[in-house]
Amino acid sequence: MVSIPPKPLSLQLPDQLALCVTPEQFAALAVVNRELRLERTATGELIVNPPTGGNTGYRNSKINYFLVRWIEEEGGNGRAFDSSTGFELPNGANHSPDAAWVSPDPWNALTPEQQDGFIPLCPDFVVELRSKSDTLQDLRSKMAEYIENGAKLGWLIDPKNKRVEIYRPGQGVEVLENPKTLSGETVLPGFTLSLNRVWA
Repeated sequence: MVSIPPKPLSLQLPDQLALCVTPEQFAALAVVNRELRLERTATGELIVNPPTGGNTGYRNSKINYFLVRWIEEEGGNGRAFDSSTGFELPNGANHSPDAAWVSPDPWNALTPEQQDGFIPLCPDFVVELRSKSDTLQDLRSKMAEYIENGAKLGWLIDPKNKRVEIYRPGQGVEVLENPKTLSGETVLPGFTLSLNRVWA
């Protein structure tokens, strides 16, 4: 049996594209490169995120499952989003958190067109799950950016070291070593994530 190596992913660039892309150019790039996870900094720098490995993808699916279950079965509200969802932050950056939640009022204030495209707001709650290809410095910068743009709660989850960094507006970062659970606090009342299920 002949083994055929997987086809490498390539970034298709429209003609005359500069290294720093405008929001319109970023939208065009995302349309023609749907297999890639693209992000854009507030200054227009393009970020190409590689696909995650199996363990990270599985953990990320669990986190999103528990978030959706809280909304659908446990009395939560708002909208949950996975890592394929793009948000356009107030500072102009385009990011796709591994998990995100938006409360009902800002979501309902969007037009149907805004709800269908890159969501033009910062989520109230974000999760970034560290994978092998992620550096803590980059993830910490991204978490700080979410908070600066309106996020009320953020979790940076590092499965390798079983460590969680919790980000809140106007407060220092709280670091938890091997916590068993995480609370949605007053932002997502009643939401609890069992990290034993995520570490596994």
